[in-house]
Amino acid sequence: MSQGIAPGLTLGDERYRIIRQLGHGAFGRTYVAQDLNRFNELCVLKEFAPEVQGTYALQKAEELFEREAGVLYKLKHPQIPRFRELLRVKQPEKRLLLVQDFIEGNTYHSLLAQRKLQGVRFNETEVTQLLLNILPVLRYIHLKGVIHRDISPDNLILRSTDGLPVLIDFGGVKQVAVNVVSQFSAAALNGSISRSATRLGKVGYAPQEQMLKGIVSPSSDLHALAATVLVLLTGKEPQELIDAHNFSWNWRQEVDISPNLGSILDKMLHLIPRDRYQSANQVLQALAGSSTPEVEPPEPQAQPQPESTTQATVAVAPAPDAAKVAQSSSPMAQTQIPSSTSSGSLGCLGTTLLGLAGVFAVGSLSFFATTWWLQYQTPPEEQIEPSSTDEPPVFQLPDQPTVPPQAQFSQEEQERKRVLRGQRRRLGINDRFYVALVNQAFWNQYPNQQGRQLTNQPEDEQLREQWDEIAAQELEKLEQVDLSLAARRRLGNYGEADINRWKREVNQLHLSSRALYDLADAKFLALFPEQRDQEFLKKPIGQVWRAIAADQLKDLKSGDILEEIVFDPGAFGKEISGTLQPGEGKAFIARLRVGQEMDVSLETDPKVLFSIYGPTRQIILLEDSRDRSWLGELTQSGFYEFVVTSDAQRPIDYTLELRVEGKVSPEFSAEEEE
Repeated sequence: MSQGIAPGLTLGDERYRIIRQLGHGAFGRTYVAQDLNRFNELCVLKEFAPEVQGTYALQKAEELFEREAGVLYKLKHPQIPRFRELLRVKQPEKRLLLVQDFIEGNTYHSLLAQRKLQGVRFNETEVTQLLLNILPVLRYIHLKGVIHRDISPDNLILRSTDGLPVLIDFGGVKQVAVNVVSQFSAAALNGSISRSATRLGKVGYAPQEQMLKGIVSPSSDLHALAATVLVLLTGKEPQELIDAHNFSWNWRQEVDISPNLGSILDKMLHLIPRDRYQSANQVLQALAGSSTPEVEPPEPQAQPQPESTTQATVAVAPAPDAAKVAQSSSPMAQTQIPSSTSSGSLGCLGTTLLGLAGVFAVGSLSFFATTWWLQYQTPPEEQIEPSSTDEPPVFQLPDQPTVPPQAQFSQEEQERKRVLRGQRRRLGINDRFYVALVNQAFWNQYPNQQGRQLTNQPEDEQLREQWDEIAAQELEKLEQVDLSLAARRRLGNYGEADINRWKREVNQLHLSSRALYDLADAKFLALFPEQRDQEFLKKPIGQVWRAIAADQLKDLKSGDILEEIVFDPGAFGKEISGTLQPGEGKAFIARLRVGQEMDVSLETDPKVLFSIYGPTRQIILLEDSRDRSWLGELTQSGFYEFVVTSDAQRPIDYTLELRVEGKVSPEFSAEEEE
């Protein structure tokens, strides 16, 4: 293996400064580094360096590694470290590294070691919470066709910022290295490498079919997760809990837990793959019936809101928490919506109610959703006067609520609603936004339900089941949206004050809001292609667009997706190359003068859209265009904007070339300033 990278060395065009080495294995080393382009933010560099023989072997290894890195790059989940880029380094020697987010926190392995020193272990409530928090992550990656392959206490970090577990160190890259070594290493070529050495996974955590045959599936990840839970509960490694003669697990004499959780773990650990749970969702459903108290993250609270003259509408809503039923002096929450007209609105959605009762409470209550988003249906325009308030949209509780009749839900329906509630809370999604989003999808599928009241009686059980099914689908979509935690928690509360503030902030970067909207559109439509050419800002899904815009603004401000084109001394042209992932975009600015002749060309895939905006609103040279060039004389001085966004489903390379005729001066007279 090559020598390690010395601390202090800067890689990647002077971007990543190595701080220290985290560890090393058979296929490379892992480092903590500072991203100098992102305010010295910490990140992790994972080196890929399997010891293989020959140029062909190295080339094949790199090809497989790049393919696997591309798969990991597509994973966008708040509990998975974001894979930033694939980094090629030639100095001091050729290296291939993955760059990903650094997670602040402790692994569960280190947390267990600390507890064992104190004579304690994890308890049932804690491991149940771990399962509730990490199973949705497994469901997400499995739906993406990714199997982790190496779940263990070492590869789960309890993040210090929010107390959520983060899944790290995906085994796909390791498996590439294993496969390459098994084919091209010296040991493989002389036949001395054993077949078992080519299998990935930790003994005891990975199931037998993975260790012996290399067969992986969602159930193999579930097996490893259950083994992890038992290690946390007992403080013993799997080898100490497994009968070596028949491979059965003997853990019950080590710890006393509830029968339901015990049976769940036993099924996850079954020796025969088909007899295990086949999906993370099945385990979540089983946990919903557990006698262990459900522990969930706190509900994001909506901010107090001012009065507003609105027309009330009620709609489908999920069941609330029993604790809220007991504590609330108003057993029914209601939200207000603005009245709408046929011009520039969706029209009245009608009055629809599903009286869904609390799962645990004797008395029941219903939350009333809202179409409050209608007041934000007009696409934002330039130069709107700042709002007089920074308050988010209005939510009102009724003065004199009424209590709906008690619902008689089946155990299956109660469990289904508990799972949905847990999913929503783990995502940090505001309840009222969630209900509004699902209502809209429900009404789209069942338009005849607008205007009638659905009951909590058996005759409407099928419709309630359909609502829950649609809710699960919408939550699955939201899990795939790469949003910061702050942006996700604000879903349902974005309003005109946010739009106006974003405009002011993006203008300070010498960009117009048009560029911000182009970037947000690209990412939004990559995730929700069905919304193309639709007036989605009129719908609850428009809040997701706003959340994406908020995060895109942060990335612009950090310089992650914004670059100023500065000409080298004596040069009148600049060429910039890069790669856009699906839904990604980048903005460039260049300060140019009136009278100069500008020649711009973009070499890229037809799926890339190109926009060129001038210093004022009146100058739009190209907008969301498939055209690849523009040539002409500039009529104004100031910052010109060049925005490239990808509409493709695969990574796209691009080369942007900008040339100007005439002297490029950094000095502008007062009348030429914006």
